[in-house]
Amino acid sequence: MAAASGTAAAAPENPLTFFAGRTESVGTVKIVTKKPFRSRAIGRGEIKADGSLDLIQRIEDDGHPPHERRWRMRRISPGHYAGTMSEAEGPVTVDEVGGRYRFRFRMEGSVAVEQWLTPLPGNRSARSVISIRKYGIKVGGSDGTIRKLD
Repeated sequence: MAAASGTAAAAPENPLTFFAGRTESVGTVKIVTKKPFRSRAIGRGEIKADGSLDLIQRIEDDGHPPHERRWRMRRISPGHYAGTMSEAEGPVTVDEVGGRYRFRFRMEGSVAVEQWLTPLPGNRSARSVISIRKYGIKVGGSDGTIRKLD
């Protein structure tokens, strides 16, 4: 899949609203010692009365049965967000950095994930670049796009 290109859009006032409604994420995952594979996630998000986001994604990774991933995120201060994700061990943090969003979380097996989302013009899609590290050594990553479906 070709990654989206272009200049970053102005960061939205509340980036959680990007995930309200239906979204689709598509990318190619590359892990050392494994063949690259396509990953697709179809999400349905809802902004709750307290402003938090509940997001459920159906994950479809080539060569693996589909599974569900759940996110719950909330704003903790201007430009800073925190929450949970069903596959993460511990909290997920999100920080706005120069109009982009840096997600950080840990997964089973001493795996650290850092994801950068760059909103694209129109704020209906974003470029997603993921770096996966184990014991501080880069062992994989992904490059893809996320787009609003409605």
